[in-house]
Amino acid sequence: MGSAASLFYSANDTDKQTLHRRITPSDEQFEEQQDRWNALADHLTTDLKERSGYTVSTWLQGSYKFGTQIRPVRLGEEFDIDLGVYFRWEGKPEDGRHGPRTLKGFVQDSLKAYARANPDDVDEVTPPKERCCRIRFENSFHIDVPAYHLDPKRDARSLATASGTWESSDPKAIYLWFRDRFDDLTRAKVRRQVKYAKAWAGLKFALDDGRPASILLTVLVADAAKALGASNIGSDDDTLRDILKKIVARLDDDTKVPNPVDKSENLARMTDAQMTTFIERLNTFLDVAERATAKDEEIAAADIWQESFEHLFPMPDVKEAVAKAAYQLPVRFTMPEIKVTAVSRTNSAAGRFSGVNQIGSIPKDCDITFEITNAYALPANAQILWMVRNEGREAENINDLGHQAGKGLTATERSAYRGTHYMDCVVKVGGRTVAMRRVPVTISGQAMPRRNPVLRPEWVKLRGRR
Repeated sequence: MGSAASLFYSANDTDKQTLHRRITPSDEQFEEQQDRWNALADHLTTDLKERSGYTVSTWLQGSYKFGTQIRPVRLGEEFDIDLGVYFRWEGKPEDGRHGPRTLKGFVQDSLKAYARANPDDVDEVTPPKERCCRIRFENSFHIDVPAYHLDPKRDARSLATASGTWESSDPKAIYLWFRDRFDDLTRAKVRRQVKYAKAWAGLKFALDDGRPASILLTVLVADAAKALGASNIGSDDDTLRDILKKIVARLDDDTKVPNPVDKSENLARMTDAQMTTFIERLNTFLDVAERATAKDEEIAAADIWQESFEHLFPMPDVKEAVAKAAYQLPVRFTMPEIKVTAVSRTNSAAGRFSGVNQIGSIPKDCDITFEITNAYALPANAQILWMVRNEGREAENINDLGHQAGKGLTATERSAYRGTHYMDCVVKVGGRTVAMRRVPVTISGQAMPRRNPVLRPEWVKLRGRR
């Protein structure tokens, strides 16, 4: 078992900060998504039947159906749900009364009608894409709605495209391929590996600039896991390393990745330049995995894994781990001492707080400054990196689990979410970590009252007592 295995996944402690916990949507987010797509599905099945004259059914597909959905890894990105709508008639797609463009138009108009009826929940209906329509909701998520013809007798599906063609596409078949490829226990492990790959891709590729598709990563990971064999799938960190080896070797041999249920379709829809970049970054990912799994100390392995997973990868909670790792370095370096100052934005006179190597409890909406006070004791050629790692339900439910916070002797942040969060200060020399300090920041659920609150007229005060 790799030394950082418990930082990837913990079966016995679901509250522990692990990579899997940090990339998995919260229970509240799952419930909200279910409520939204159930309400939308009810509307679409009724409304589209009236518009088309055909019976309409819906089917969840994509990451949500596979059980591999992850939270957005960057603040501002959105959850993605795929809800297929199926216009049912017997025979071929061409035998129906409506063509693909007409069906997509029905879906677009139906989504607009739903948006008008639910203005408090819906942000917008975006212009239709080639293979789906999209409705965006509050709280950072959207639902993509592709339109299909379904022949119930043959259990055959065809996708309606904006270019006016019917495209061979069967999301049910590829879901069954994934479901039936592994036993229940192995499938759960493979799902976690898919989620790790998707989190890495979200961090290392821009959304609109060559980010590998979810289904591509799913098939690559599943095929690699199948080649490993269930008996060789062990701890999550070692397994991720072994899966990456298989994927890199496969793509070095052939960059085409056929759809397992339709061999004529290449799931690697990338330009040559994008594929080259993808393979290069996979090799870097593999190098990180090999170096991390070679470490005996958890803190040393975690420090390497964060090269790939950044703020999403948790650091060990045990304070002694940092000191223990430092003692094992060939040359002893002084740990950074960090002065922390917080000043309320709403009441700077009364709302001033300070601490050394920690701070709190402080209110929300404070400007926080972190400053190394013993810079003279650090190596002259040291590189100092700062990383924010947020924890707790408030941060999770807004998908803000942290970020890189800069370089140098100081860093500044703002208090926003209730709970205890961490500013991690890492000192590197020649690319190697020589010292690290975790600074806990405890934030209360309240903000400081304004220094000069706005006075309300007496009649407003009286009205408030009724």
